[in-house]
Amino acid sequence: MTSARARGFAMSTLALSAGVAALTQAAPDVDMLLGRIGDRIAEYYKRAQNVICVEKSTVQPIGSNLSPDGFARVVESELHVEAEAGDGDAEAKVVREIRRVNGRAPRERDNKDRAGCTDPNPLSPEPLAFLLPAHRHEYRFTSAGIGKENDRPALLVDFASVSRHSSLELSEDPRGHQDCFEWNGDLAVKGRIWIDASSYEVLRVDTNFMGPVDVKVPPALQRRHNFSTWIVVERYNQTIRYKTIAFHDPDETMLLPESIDVLSVMRGGLQSTRRRQTFSDYKRFLTGGRVVK
Repeated sequence: MTSARARGFAMSTLALSAGVAALTQAAPDVDMLLGRIGDRIAEYYKRAQNVICVEKSTVQPIGSNLSPDGFARVVESELHVEAEAGDGDAEAKVVREIRRVNGRAPRERDNKDRAGCTDPNPLSPEPLAFLLPAHRHEYRFTSAGIGKENDRPALLVDFASVSRHSSLELSEDPRGHQDCFEWNGDLAVKGRIWIDASSYEVLRVDTNFMGPVDVKVPPALQRRHNFSTWIVVERYNQTIRYKTIAFHDPDETMLLPESIDVLSVMRGGLQSTRRRQTFSDYKRFLTGGRVVK
């Protein structure tokens, strides 16, 4: 005789299967889905301009076995989004003001000292901009089925750069930090997007480099810093997660960044790191200068 527990499990399984089938049947094609995502991002940029939060960035140097190698650096900043004027294709920038470095007020030496090399840039691109119409032609998007993110039904979309070739060159930090570098050029990436099945808001984005990437080192930097001709980015993984934030008086909910995790594994002279950025203490500005948590 079938037990009540077994019957309950069977009913739950059937209900889940029915829900999955309905979601699959209702899912729009990729082009339509991307259009809806772009609309939601444009709306997000407009609403997010009235929001500020605290960003905590923790950078941990790691060794070849991915274990900690030295002390972590913790930087806390006040952060907000500024959108460019224009239509729905207008992009946005993340603007931050550093408030604390390892628990203390920032000092003038942080602007040049090597220890500040990993501090977040005061101005950086908003990470969802690649989903706007102006950039979508740079990527190939394919449906990856359905799934869940934080117990929310999600539509999955895989993406990859149209050009699979990376061509990067090393340069010294434009902010002037000693022994600090960045790379510039064309970069091939791939990843996956989790999209809320009902609101078409982005819940999560995973991004990876397409295999190990060679970074060319100019002769001047080779001589000055004893680098070889190439530095290799063996691995680069980034995960961005979003969460629902509730505001009151008046009531409003917004899907806003929760965390960004980055693993960067280097070979040839640069330090490998783990970076974790968390976002908290969200506040909303209303007309008349009122601030609401």
